[in-house]
Amino acid sequence: MGFLAFTFFVVFLLIASGGLLLFYREAMMERISAVVNPRKNEGALLNTIQQTGFSLGGMVERMERVLPKSQEEVSVTQQRLIRAGYRNDSAVKLFYGAKVLVPVSLCLLALGTGIAKDNTFFVFAVALGLGYLAPDFWLGRRIAVRQKRIRLGLPDALDLMVICIEAGLSMDQATARTAEELRLAQPAVSDELGIVVLEQRAGRSRSDAWRQFAERTAVDSVRNLVSVLVQSEQLGTSVAKTLRIHSDQLRIQRRQKVEEQAAKTSVKLVFPLVFFIFPSLFLVTLGPALILMSESFQKYLGQ
Repeated sequence: MGFLAFTFFVVFLLIASGGLLLFYREAMMERISAVVNPRKNEGALLNTIQQTGFSLGGMVERMERVLPKSQEEVSVTQQRLIRAGYRNDSAVKLFYGAKVLVPVSLCLLALGTGIAKDNTFFVFAVALGLGYLAPDFWLGRRIAVRQKRIRLGLPDALDLMVICIEAGLSMDQATARTAEELRLAQPAVSDELGIVVLEQRAGRSRSDAWRQFAERTAVDSVRNLVSVLVQSEQLGTSVAKTLRIHSDQLRIQRRQKVEEQAAKTSVKLVFPLVFFIFPSLFLVTLGPALILMSESFQKYLGQ
């Protein structure tokens, strides 16, 4: 079994090396020409680096063809990538290419370090399973981080929109200005608001653009904001007042969540106390007494 696995990976390395040589051929020729004629192109190194990155990206994209997948699965993956902030057309191909490249890399690492010497089948099965699921875990983590950033940055965006509306700007202009001003402070919120502005300029209605914002992010606070804005537009109430009230509610919810987490701290500290602190205290307080008792029993039994 080990010999067959070793033979398989040797053949794979040879094929991968041949593919890399084919991909890097043009880059190697340009590097050789740059060394022979250094004055020919001052940006030859930059072009080589860019072409190398494109070649690696293309190689990973070609690996995604190995996995069988349905159109529904691809659409779900694309939606998850959009929620994580990756909107390029090649993001889906890179993701599925990583689901092929990571398991192979883990298997090669296990083979190179000698971990798979004793139980080859089990180690390779674990490496393939973890490597296949690792991109999903990473993507889920990226989605959670981005949703948290949007959730935390939304009150600041609403306050800035209220200031812009009270200064005389319309709702669309206030959204565009807020997206521009928060580009450095809250890049996730600024990116999503910029997409809302672009969709409105493309001809989509305001309510539909904001609903798409809630659908892309899948954040509860954004969905509540969209429902409030749609109701305010339908009923004709003041948008600035509505945004201010909603911003205050978001801050109150954030404060309540922090207080709730602080209240749970005492309960969460029970397990470290029981498993780590109490044994140390018992050892320090009862240890000398136990030693004296054992010495006394030894003397008594010895007599």
